[in-house]
Amino acid sequence: MSQSQTTTNHDEIRKWAEERQGRPAVVRTKGEGGILRIDFGEPEEAFDPIDWDEFFRIFDENDLAFLYQAKTSDGKSSRFNKFVERDRKG
Repeated sequence: MSQSQTTTNHDEIRKWAEERQGRPAVVRTKGEGGILRIDFGEPEEAFDPIDWDEFFRIFDENDLAFLYQAKTSDGKSSRFNKFVERDRKG
């Protein structure tokens, strides 16, 4: 089983997504912002494309962290990702 990692580093997140042809997107909700997503392949109808600046503004305003997997258990490039609350240690 391949390990998942968590980061809040914008460059790391963007690099991971772009290496997998991922694009920043949001599922619009009532109110400000929306639910962040990385859109792969054919654009998902429910996702609104956004630029990286807006993506990271929403990411930081909501104190999110990016949980992701670099490789699958068989060594292939993984697209697994999830947005989680930042760890409040310290």
